[in-house]
Amino acid sequence: MEYRKLGKTDWKVSEISLGTWQVGGGWGGTFDPKAAYKIIHTAIDQGINFIDTADVYDGGLSESAVGKVVRESSEEIFVATKCGRQINPHDNAGYTTEALRGYVEGSLRNMGLETIDLMQLHCPPTAVYQRDEIFELFEQLKKEGKIRHLGVSVEKVEEAMLAMKYETVSTVQIIFNMFRLKPSEKFFSQAAVNNVGVIVRVPLASGLLTGKLTSSSVFDPEDHRTFNREGAAFDKGETFSGVPYEKGLSAVDELKQIFEGNEPLAAMALRWVLMFPEVSTVIPGASKVEQVLSNVKAGSLAPIAAEKMEAVRKVYEKYIKEEVHPQW
Repeated sequence: MEYRKLGKTDWKVSEISLGTWQVGGGWGGTFDPKAAYKIIHTAIDQGINFIDTADVYDGGLSESAVGKVVRESSEEIFVATKCGRQINPHDNAGYTTEALRGYVEGSLRNMGLETIDLMQLHCPPTAVYQRDEIFELFEQLKKEGKIRHLGVSVEKVEEAMLAMKYETVSTVQIIFNMFRLKPSEKFFSQAAVNNVGVIVRVPLASGLLTGKLTSSSVFDPEDHRTFNREGAAFDKGETFSGVPYEKGLSAVDELKQIFEGNEPLAAMALRWVLMFPEVSTVIPGASKVEQVLSNVKAGSLAPIAAEKMEAVRKVYEKYIKEEVHPQW
């Protein structure tokens, strides 16, 4: 495992880490604590030292599983969680300092920790990034010892740029993958200038970039890939990166040709993300131990040749850019 600096935190974090949206449950599955513990323990055994969760994942059960494993581990593990998505309706008015403080304290209870290493605002409405009092709250929480650092998880590049004007923001979590190239155009360079860590989520576009999905794939009714393709529950960019499913499959067919004879497409998609030095860590999810092992292995692959990087860009421009680029 290789490690990279995470922005203003100065932590050295595993370049491939673990996202826990579907760990042991979620995406239509039933939460299984034993499966969750096994996945998280395996990640740590493989050298992963950064774990990302959220209070809304499995109704707090994901946080509880992460906290239990971390408390039992002798290794130093950096725990990142998120708050704000419990606000309903999820709008600017619902973001109050009282509510957010309550969510932070709830996450501390869920995980059984005295301090949260990285608390992230969980994709708040764009207007929240203009409200100084929200960011001042987290400065106060740092002074109280409840959090060590503040980050933001964003939907849009515009929001990432707005967040970085606050000195207290140490990291930005953003969707970046072969179907989402926009962050690399301007945001990455500004993150480097501002010493802001870049956490990449949805690197496999909700499974599209595994190359295993087909037009006949069936998803559980409770899986967001069934009900959120048009943004019925949350930003549709979180589901297949906002790419229309059939169009994504066509793009994947061309990507498979580009990487024919290489590792599986999922591994190459993760290695592609790591080709960008501004990326601090990428946080693919896992619902099986085998997926953790496969994800970790991707980090040890040889760099991708320049001509293949260019070929990926051309696939993006052919199939994806017109629809996705302006929205996020």
